[in-house]
Amino acid sequence: MELLKYLSVYLVSMVKFFGGPVTGISLGLSYLETVLLTVAGMMTSVLIFSLIGKAVSKWLSRRRKAQQKPVFCKKSRRIVQVWSRFGVSGVAFLTPILFTPIFGTLVAALLGAPRKHIYVHMLWSSLFWGVTLTFMVFQFGDLAAKFF
Repeated sequence: MELLKYLSVYLVSMVKFFGGPVTGISLGLSYLETVLLTVAGMMTSVLIFSLIGKAVSKWLSRRRKAQQKPVFCKKSRRIVQVWSRFGVSGVAFLTPILFTPIFGTLVAALLGAPRKHIYVHMLWSSLFWGVTLTFMVFQFGDLAAKFF
């Protein structure tokens, strides 16, 4: 049963980072367990999608051309602005709170960041946000539950 709890937090945080701390507290895991599983989930997504980022890039380009979609839209322009201003560290910092681990990693890979830089920056970002968000959920989760 405990393994199922761990797996739930791990898998949720692979897809949506903020889901890790929320799932961890709802399943009764400790603070440290929740942080570690949340970080591990994000870093697994980072590892997988940094390895296949170029292939996904080519697939997205072909798909966009086939659907005759414009290359730049409001969302892509904002991402390019963040990238040109802050680089891979800016994308990594925003990934857990604004993007998903999958999307943030693909953005970094598509914009040409070396894998080593992606791993390092996503790791410190996931540690920072994992500790911060898990703390917030553990401290203020009861308060939020009163309103929902």
